[in-house]
Amino acid sequence: MILAIDMGNSNIKIGIVGENDYVIEERVTTAYEKTSLEYASDIMSVLDFHDLKKKDISGAIISSVVPPLTGIVTTAVRKVLNLEPMIVSSDMKMDIALSKFKYPKGIGADLIVGAQAAFKEYTTPCIVINMGTATTVTVVDSDGEFLGGSIMPGMKQSANSLASSTAILPEIDLDKPGRVISRDTVQCMRSGIVYGIAGGIDTIIEKAEQELGKKCNVVACGGMARFAIPYCKRSIVIDEKLLMKGLMRLYELNKDSFNKECRA
Repeated sequence: MILAIDMGNSNIKIGIVGENDYVIEERVTTAYEKTSLEYASDIMSVLDFHDLKKKDISGAIISSVVPPLTGIVTTAVRKVLNLEPMIVSSDMKMDIALSKFKYPKGIGADLIVGAQAAFKEYTTPCIVINMGTATTVTVVDSDGEFLGGSIMPGMKQSANSLASSTAILPEIDLDKPGRVISRDTVQCMRSGIVYGIAGGIDTIIEKAEQELGKKCNVVACGGMARFAIPYCKRSIVIDEKLLMKGLMRLYELNKDSFNKECRA
């Protein structure tokens, strides 16, 4: 088994991944003020809660879109497991190709992991929707070429923006949007955000398929997916383990060369 950490702007997912799609995943809040010792405690808490021992973990990999915390969490992994974690980058060996990009180093690690997992786990061409702090939509073609995609505001950020930028609109949850034609302020906001994001996703999928000239499989992941995807017209699979499976595959592809570098 390996330790797989997906660092996002709102949450950090701490996962344990093994054979036969064995995945344990817990979330902690992304906090810039936390020390490596505090993040090490988070990792230990996940291991202890699931009755796992440090000796059961043979390696570690980190995907991060939060550069200021990457080094801190890397140090936390070293403290817990006494081993060097692999960091996801465009330079890694992978099943997909990034040749369409002039500057592949600018591609978010989360997008690489999602595209890698989609290519390995689903029939391509495939569209990956990752719904977290932002909602990203990316495309992998039948040859494994990562083509790029689109970025929309995240659902929670849209709701928070309305509440913080207006005098009378409240903070809301995003459960069950209900009627579009509503006389209740909270209901109006909820339906506007959920149906709006769902409709936006449908539109981007449609436009992407027009540009590609092919129908695509569509898979969604991320903490906000369960709120919007059920209201999309398009059939979309929600795979909550997608990024963890992508991290596992990247680790497997790179572990031999990485271990040689660590021993050198």
